Amino acid sequence: METRQQGFLDSEPLREADEDMASEVNLNNSSLTEEEREEIQQELIKLEEEISTLKQVLSSKEKQYAELKQKLGMTSLSELRNNFSKGWHDMQTSTAYKKTSETLSTAGQKTSAAFSTLGSAITRKLGDMRNSPSFKSFEEKVETTVSTIKTKVGGTGPGGSFEDVLCSAAHASSQDTPTNNLTDDHDRP
Repeated sequence: METRQQGFLDSEPLREADEDMASEVNLNNSSLTEEEREEIQQELIKLEEEISTLKQVLSSKEKQYAELKQKLGMTSLSELRNNFSKGWHDMQTSTAYKKTSETLSTAGQKTSAAFSTLGSAITRKLGDMRNSPSFKSFEEKVETTVSTIKTKVGGTGPGGSFEDVLCSAAHASSQDTPTNNLTDDHDRP
């Protein structure tokens, strides 16, 4: 049988040899003398005491650590902020970030140029459309309609602005609206 020393945290799976060795140990443990048993019990108690002492020392050290950090003004929030700043700086200095930034910058410039070209094309097309005969005809019809409305509503005739027409129409409609009297004829003395 192969003998090897293992720690508590070994990550290797158990093999048949390990199982056999464990069963042999169990059988051997039952054959311990009373003196050996007592010695192992004492060792176990001693280890438990050492573990307890180490836990207390660790707790004390952690408390001291927290107090020193507090004296220096290092709070959890400031540590988090520092860690975040350091991480952000590390990310910005990374090659991947630089390449991505350059690519996005180039894409932004190309997109901006495309929108500028598109805007110029739309402006040009709108100018062409405004000079077209169909738009001129539409514009004349609107002007005719506006002057007709001006004449019918306000009697001002041509020369007023569309705003003037709207104001006069609003003024005329407010004069046509009857006011509601709260008292009836039979309520008067």
